[in-house]
Amino acid sequence: MTPTNIVNDTTNYDETCPLLRTSNAHNAEAQIAEKSKSTPLPKGQLAALCAVRLVEPIAFTQLFPYVNEFMSDLHLTDDPSQIGFYSGLVESVFAISQLCSIYQWANISDVIGRRPVIFFGIVGLAVTTLMFGLSKSLASVLVARCLGGLFSGNVAVIHSVLGEITDSTNQMVALPIFGLTWPLGSIIGPLIGGTFSHPASKYPEMLGYRFLKDYPYFLPCFIAFVIAIIGVFLGSIFLEETLPSKRNGKKSGSPDAGTVGDCATTALALSEKPFSVSNLLSIPIISALTLSGFMLSYLGTSFDVVFVLFCYSPIESGGLTFSVSQIGYSLATAGAIGAAIQLCIMSYLLRTFDSAKMYNFCMALWPYTFLVLPILNLIARAGLDETTGELGTTVVALLWVGIAFVLILSKVACLAYPLSMVLTKENAPNAASLGRSNGIVQFAMCFARSFAPFVVSALFAISAECNLLGGHLWVAIMVTVSFLGMKISRKVE
Repeated sequence: MTPTNIVNDTTNYDETCPLLRTSNAHNAEAQIAEKSKSTPLPKGQLAALCAVRLVEPIAFTQLFPYVNEFMSDLHLTDDPSQIGFYSGLVESVFAISQLCSIYQWANISDVIGRRPVIFFGIVGLAVTTLMFGLSKSLASVLVARCLGGLFSGNVAVIHSVLGEITDSTNQMVALPIFGLTWPLGSIIGPLIGGTFSHPASKYPEMLGYRFLKDYPYFLPCFIAFVIAIIGVFLGSIFLEETLPSKRNGKKSGSPDAGTVGDCATTALALSEKPFSVSNLLSIPIISALTLSGFMLSYLGTSFDVVFVLFCYSPIESGGLTFSVSQIGYSLATAGAIGAAIQLCIMSYLLRTFDSAKMYNFCMALWPYTFLVLPILNLIARAGLDETTGELGTTVVALLWVGIAFVLILSKVACLAYPLSMVLTKENAPNAASLGRSNGIVQFAMCFARSFAPFVVSALFAISAECNLLGGHLWVAIMVTVSFLGMKISRKVE
């Protein structure tokens, strides 16, 4: 190498040059140094986002323990096996409304910012939750759930915020923490619903007020309302705007933010243009995540609905005859299992295994998750004392072990949700398209949620009423759909 070449080569290393022309050895060293750097986790922003995210699962799941009893109290039918139709309808209305608003909220947030969309949605959800607790007819219940679904369409916006405050170097730590909010809310929500529904009859000395007798489901809704308002208050103080066009020139909530790298990222995002929906769907991995997300949401939502209906229904109709409190404890157990998985092993899994392969594994668990439920009913039938109509102590213990097992299966399978979020972020074509990419995938998930509750509830009711396959026709159908979902998920790679 001549002296001239040496000078020219040194010039290429000038820090003002955006592209480095270096030797292979220097490139290797630079890549190793780059990989060793990890972006500091914005703990304050992440904590504020988690507080905001916790609101929805609490408001959403607090009604699960008592929704079937609520429908029964409205005297909509004299046939207990038909209750599932109405409880499924209530959940489907919520999901349909969310479906209609989710993509619009994502687009609005790309214009006015993430914060106003998130806070407006949470306040709306809080108010409609109160409306639900004050409902005295099916029409008012459906209106409250419809409006609640419209305000809950900001879920994709929250996911976009997580994507904007993290990167590939720290998301393996941030994602399990953020993912903890849903199972944690799934613990708190059912406990609230199971404990505080019908408070006047459960706690007559403390809560025996006439108002609570007339509105037996108001108190759990009011508690969820208060939690939502607290979430908005904390979020408004600590959660900062993350949309690049709105935070340009502002400091981030992280003490290590505001560096040259952050400025460069913001400038790059401002110069990029979001892909159109058709262009995004033409990307194979985005279209695969969208279709597979539809199947995941259908299976996950169907299990959540049918598990509650299965626990509530009489043993002779294919269920377990659980009380509202027992259902609440079961759902809280499910949330605890999900929280333990997120807290203890999710970070390790993300560091160790390929996200796409883990996603495929989780989707492959759904058939076996549904298969366990009829086995629990067979155990309950075998242990039912025909004289007293009660279950023996050993049988009850065996049922709880079985419930714990099926809930573990379901929560491991539900790890596909955060993995879908990771894969969407990793495969979004640019930063400007992240919100829209999340919006498309979430739209597909909400579309599945819009009819899954009604369909699976109807299948359960028809199977029990007509004694199809011993009342378990719904199991055969859901297992078949689960295998189809598993096959579709193989396209995600």
